[in-house]
Amino acid sequence: MSRNPLLETHELPPFEAIHPEHAVPAIDELLTENRRAIETLVEQAEREPPSWQSLAAPLEALNDRLSRAWSPISHLNGTMNNPALREAYQACLGKLSDYSTWLGQHEGLFRAWQALKEGGAWETLDAAQRRTVDNTLRDFRLAGVDLPAEKKHRYGEIKARLSELSNTFSNQLLDATQAWHLSLDDETRLAGLPESALATLRANAEAKEETGYRITLDFPSFFPVVSYADDRELRREVYTAFVTRASDQGPYAGQYDNAPLMEEILALRHELAQLLGFATYADYSLETKMAESPAEAQGFLEDLATRAVPQARQEFTELAAFADEALGMADLEPWDIGYVSEKLREARHAINEEQLRPYFPAPRVVEGLFRVVERLFGVTFREDERAPRYHPDVRFFRILENDAPIAGFYLDLYAREGKRGGAWMDECRVRRHEGDTLQLPVAYLTCNFTRPVGERPALLTHDEVVTLFHEFGHGLHHMLTRQTIADISGINGVAWDAVELPSQFMENYCWEREGLDLIAGHVDTGAALPDELLGKLQAARNFQSAMGMVRQLEFSLFDLRLHHDLEAPAAAEIQALLDAVREDVSVVPRAAFNRFQNGFGHIFAGGYAAGYYSYKWAEVLSADAWSAFEEAGIFDPETGHRFRTEILEQGGARDAADLFQAFRGRAPSVEPLLRHSGITAG
Repeated sequence: MSRNPLLETHELPPFEAIHPEHAVPAIDELLTENRRAIETLVEQAEREPPSWQSLAAPLEALNDRLSRAWSPISHLNGTMNNPALREAYQACLGKLSDYSTWLGQHEGLFRAWQALKEGGAWETLDAAQRRTVDNTLRDFRLAGVDLPAEKKHRYGEIKARLSELSNTFSNQLLDATQAWHLSLDDETRLAGLPESALATLRANAEAKEETGYRITLDFPSFFPVVSYADDRELRREVYTAFVTRASDQGPYAGQYDNAPLMEEILALRHELAQLLGFATYADYSLETKMAESPAEAQGFLEDLATRAVPQARQEFTELAAFADEALGMADLEPWDIGYVSEKLREARHAINEEQLRPYFPAPRVVEGLFRVVERLFGVTFREDERAPRYHPDVRFFRILENDAPIAGFYLDLYAREGKRGGAWMDECRVRRHEGDTLQLPVAYLTCNFTRPVGERPALLTHDEVVTLFHEFGHGLHHMLTRQTIADISGINGVAWDAVELPSQFMENYCWEREGLDLIAGHVDTGAALPDELLGKLQAARNFQSAMGMVRQLEFSLFDLRLHHDLEAPAAAEIQALLDAVREDVSVVPRAAFNRFQNGFGHIFAGGYAAGYYSYKWAEVLSADAWSAFEEAGIFDPETGHRFRTEILEQGGARDAADLFQAFRGRAPSVEPLLRHSGITAG
């Protein structure tokens, strides 16, 4: 019988050999072996004082082996979803949750870590090792190691159920997104759409062996329709389908409804927090973040709202006046906002995304991204076409320093069926030492951009270019780390509200001439972005910036208050809270049928519960970090080196606030964010 490929030691996952039926046996075998090995380590620690090498190092090796097996299963579930893989993934979740709970509540293991801190070996540990020990002891307490037996059992039940619910939420959102489509033979209904969007819709139809055009709810299809279609009824139909996904409203009302899942998730999170002695789930969540309390995080958001809402109201007033005077639309509906905004942007700045697309062919953008990073951080890139891949679209690259590999990443740019929406970075391998061997970090970088059509390369919107740079910033945080302990390597151990600092920082290179000269080149001629277009792009950067900011504040306040103000809310109470938050900060019209919350995967199926505010918190850090480059030059080698060594290389080895202070020479200021965003009110 052949060996399970998930149990073999590979530099990279052997994707071509991995099948859904490998998942459960591999995870079962690894969990059994890990439990047995951990009991042996605990017995040893009871006989003689533990050291780093006798306790922490072997535990890290066990966890890393499990992570290397689970990583490709989890990634394929998100990028190549199918019924067999979904079933295998689901079957493993409960097993992994049980193991995590068992590990976090293992009193003998907890005592061993305490003994490491309190014994003579502590004096031999370096700062990174000490931080790892402290974080581990904190995490034991957050996992309920001090709880009585019956509460420990309940904690385990809650964690397992939450894992199952989050996965079901994600699956139902994916199913709801892919269930709906609209096929059109009449191109006149698509008047206003640019040729690039029409080509995408034609390709959608061809992929299903249909004629005409096929609109789906994947972002590259949905977004152009609501932004450019002159047919108001078509915009309404597509908008309605999108904002009612996985809910009790819309064309599939009740079929994939996530509301019952949300109710149970929130009730269980509150119960979990109280089991551990926290008043609310928000208090529990912030225990590992930079913000010291929900009140501090909410105060931060409300201060930004005070500054941004007046300007956002003014921006919307201008939008409504333009709609009335230029387009004859006296009453703006939610499905009109994107369309009218594009018309106003074009009227005011004489620019739209379609004018920019020819300057951002995907191969040129990727090459330009590499050149930006090379200039900033002194590394180079090389594609490895022999690396195992899981889809023909996917490419694998190695990052080199002095011609030696230091990291690698998978680049998966385009939307396709079976791939969940959005863009993200995830870990494939983490940088760590095992004995004399250094395991290099490997990242997954995943986007959902418009696919290439025919022989022509994909032409990206500027927004898509910004998204790519954002995700690559996360990747750099993971890949340029110098830490060799898994728990603080890369993004591990980094306070959640600082994780977005490198990603948001990298976005700035998409707006500056020096950066764009590396990134942009006309698809036919290779010509640089003309000064006139650049000027318009920069002038339009803060177009409706306050409206954009209050939209993010709406999501952040809703998330924070949902996990702080409510205990076990019914769906109607969740909606009422969202309505109340919108009343305070939103400036655009709302549709009664909008069920945004039912698709809010960040907080119900991701890691952002009571932490969505971190996008804005980190934006303060990234804007202030960028201001250092503005002062010295955006490719200043000394500043780039300092950002790499003080931020990217440190991972979670030190407090995020200390790292920022070391880079910037002072505490962060909110003023650069307001200046960069063009927020002048308040």
